[in-house]
Amino acid sequence: MLLPLLSILVAAPRVLLAQVPQVAPVALQRLAGAGSQRVAHQSLAGSSNGGEIASHREPSAVVADIQPTRPAQPAPPATPVAPWWAPFASAAIPGAGQFTLKQQRSVAYLVAETFLVLQYLAARRDGNSERNAYRALAADVARKPFGGARPVGSWDYYENLEKFLESGAFDRVPGGAVDPETDPSTYNGARWLLARETFWRNPAVAPAVGSSEYQRALAFYQRSAVTDEYRWSWFDATLEQDVYVQTIRSANRSYQRAVNMLGVVAVNHLASLIDAYVSVRIRRFGGAGVGGFALTHVETGYQPAPGDPQRGQWQAALRFAPTPRR
Repeated sequence: MLLPLLSILVAAPRVLLAQVPQVAPVALQRLAGAGSQRVAHQSLAGSSNGGEIASHREPSAVVADIQPTRPAQPAPPATPVAPWWAPFASAAIPGAGQFTLKQQRSVAYLVAETFLVLQYLAARRDGNSERNAYRALAADVARKPFGGARPVGSWDYYENLEKFLESGAFDRVPGGAVDPETDPSTYNGARWLLARETFWRNPAVAPAVGSSEYQRALAFYQRSAVTDEYRWSWFDATLEQDVYVQTIRSANRSYQRAVNMLGVVAVNHLASLIDAYVSVRIRRFGGAGVGGFALTHVETGYQPAPGDPQRGQWQAALRFAPTPRR
């Protein structure tokens, strides 16, 4: 019974091997038919859709083509050019350097310069007008009794008219040698007293006329005393003298204000120069410093006086900070 069973087991693989050549061609034919149908279907679809087969075959290329592009970022604004001559332009005309550096505060410097120059011109105009007024008052009142051409005197001359009621005579006895004025209440008398106190051993005792003491004192008197063409007297005109004093003091204040405005104009020029210098240094070299300190801030401003904006002060401030150690 075992022999028939063994013969069956040996014969079974032979039967299977004999059928493999018959099954394999059939399977290959089926696979080939399915592939040809798929290719034909894709060919029909490609002809109808304008050649999209290539796009289906290369999906990665399609994805690369439809990637969204990022919008271009705007370029940061370029830093304005910093010409080396900008500080010199500000020194000549405040705000000119800032204008070349495209800084808005150039307007502030220019407005300040215009305001200060106008204030200076107004003060000078007021001073000149008041000066002409007190000169005319002196000529028409104090100097009129003595006639003559009445030429314009120096500044000190008009200051002396304020201090002395009369000038006194230059030569008390016309003709011959000069005889100085002896009344010390007059201007010429005060000059002769000073000469005697300076050159004489005893101001009350006159030395010989030909002595060196007397001649030195006389030379000093002739250099400093008022001659007859400049002689004045406020006698019986004290009211006019008071007006004269007030006018000359007002003129002095106007001229002083003009000097102050001129000084502030110079400060405005200096502040604009330093401001432009710092800006150029920062843009070209990254900063400005002196002696271990960095200049970090420049500030200018006008500080009006209480109740009178025209008499204020123009101020400039520089701020320094220690340079950090590396």
